[in-house]
Amino acid sequence: MHRYNREMKNAFILEDLAESQAWLAQALDRSFPGIAVEAAFNIEEALQKLRSAPSPDIALIDLSLPDGSGIRVIEWLQLHSPTTLCVVASIFDDDGHIFPALRAGARGYLLKDQPVTAIVQALTGIAAGEPPLSPAIARRLLAFFQPVSVREQPALTERESEVLRLIAKGLTQAEAARLLCISPHTVAGYVKELYRKLNVSSRAEAAVRARDMGLV
Repeated sequence: MHRYNREMKNAFILEDLAESQAWLAQALDRSFPGIAVEAAFNIEEALQKLRSAPSPDIALIDLSLPDGSGIRVIEWLQLHSPTTLCVVASIFDDDGHIFPALRAGARGYLLKDQPVTAIVQALTGIAAGEPPLSPAIARRLLAFFQPVSVREQPALTERESEVLRLIAKGLTQAEAARLLCISPHTVAGYVKELYRKLNVSSRAEAAVRARDMGLV
């Protein structure tokens, strides 16, 4: 478990709404009294400010921005300021946003629909080594890593199971199509349906589910 027991002196907020910026700045100040807060409304402004300022101790980053995904800034910070604690602050609680952000290097994920007191509680737990996660996100992560026998097993057709087994073994969609004597377009359709049924958003996640289901 990561422990963030250093003093939080500088913070950065990437958020395109002024009201949300002020709300997050308030949460940071209540969590770490006296912390200096810099903010940006979009990715390009954020990168420009981050390049010319001291590395922030903590960064609260929205994902949906006018010029792209905040994941780009998380990746930049991981490369140029790996000691910065990156925490997503978002309205999105689905796997398609959570897992890419965590893979990019986010070490926390907070939902903005919580009261400010809940955000403060999550942030003040950092010094004790508690990951800043909203309860709903923590439950989703736990559910994702439960064995298939514990969570509901998706109902796959025989052909869907065959496609899942092949892509989990590392075959491309074109290679799977040749083995199954069907078109790549048809395989792509099966993969899309598999992602929906398995509630995953990548080949790696699908491979984990295939392993848990005993297909590989």
